[in-house]
Amino acid sequence: MAPPSAIDPAPVSDSHVAPAVKSVNSKSRLDGPLKYSGSLDEYKQFDVTSVIGREFADLQLSQILNDDTKLRDLAVLVSQRGVVFFRNQDINIDDQKILGQKLGELTGKPETSKLHRHALSNSKRGIAVDENGKLDDEVSVISSEQNRKFYKDRFSANSKKLASLGWHADITFEHIPSDYAILKIIKTPEDAGGDTLWASGYEAYDRLSPVLQELAEKITAVHYQPAFNEVKKKFGEDLIDEYRGAPENTGLDFQAEHPVVRTNPVTGWKSLFGTGHQVHAGWYNGVTERESEILKDYFNQIIFENHDLQVRFRWNQNDLAIWDNDYEGKRQGNRVVSLGEKPYFDPNSVSRRQALGHVE
Repeated sequence: MAPPSAIDPAPVSDSHVAPAVKSVNSKSRLDGPLKYSGSLDEYKQFDVTSVIGREFADLQLSQILNDDTKLRDLAVLVSQRGVVFFRNQDINIDDQKILGQKLGELTGKPETSKLHRHALSNSKRGIAVDENGKLDDEVSVISSEQNRKFYKDRFSANSKKLASLGWHADITFEHIPSDYAILKIIKTPEDAGGDTLWASGYEAYDRLSPVLQELAEKITAVHYQPAFNEVKKKFGEDLIDEYRGAPENTGLDFQAEHPVVRTNPVTGWKSLFGTGHQVHAGWYNGVTERESEILKDYFNQIIFENHDLQVRFRWNQNDLAIWDNDYEGKRQGNRVVSLGEKPYFDPNSVSRRQALGHVE
């Protein structure tokens, strides 16, 4: 749950050019989609909604950490269901990092993709990731108190902004964004609140008309996160500007170009990827400035106003969620973010509904 941008959208013009990146092999190592083998069927589980989300009632992830077959199946389930929930987990932060890296490795992510080092939410903020006071750049501490400090107008209880501005996929401003993210809540709010929502990018794509699907498949979006440099300027906070988990993720531009429709290599399904807050300050390429804003508004509307493609989760202490980064209150949690492949669109990929035989 990356913090939202705090400034208005940047203007669209030909002068906006995404920064150059290092040339490395950033493609998925998979030859085709993976199949679920059934190794997790022995554990009690249920779908939270028909479209997105699954919950395991009593599985402890620490018990399967050394079982690659089960971890691969877990990754496939996360990619198919969007997000998977686990209650009252005993996994520690070191094992949470191992889990994050293995999920990606077992599903073919590039060898150069490791765990993300967040530019702002890192050890420089001095927030420990365990009871021993450990600081770790490969763990993003999601702290509501820190967010209120940096983004007061967004996280205040008196905010007048629309909550829908928070919809986003993680770290898409990076040239190599996340494949899987794992958040464990270690401190819940004293009162009610702090729930998290996820939405299915697969289902969002399926709800576009064929004409709009074709258009979305042809264009790319510039994902831009200006808020970190705003925090740096206002509060004097140091940012990690070199090697953030992949050779391509360097510098302080926080700007990357990705396809609007992304193919998930694990499932082979198409997802509406270039929407939400990650493109709020960005733009769509190949269209006019006005067309870019119209497309943003409509793609956002698909996510914001279709409650049946969303799932909501109320956290208890030590609950954990693993999600595939299609999309996603006083509380604190540790988030491990694995980096995946360079986002791409395969014209031969299919939609979720097509794959499941739900096309009328």
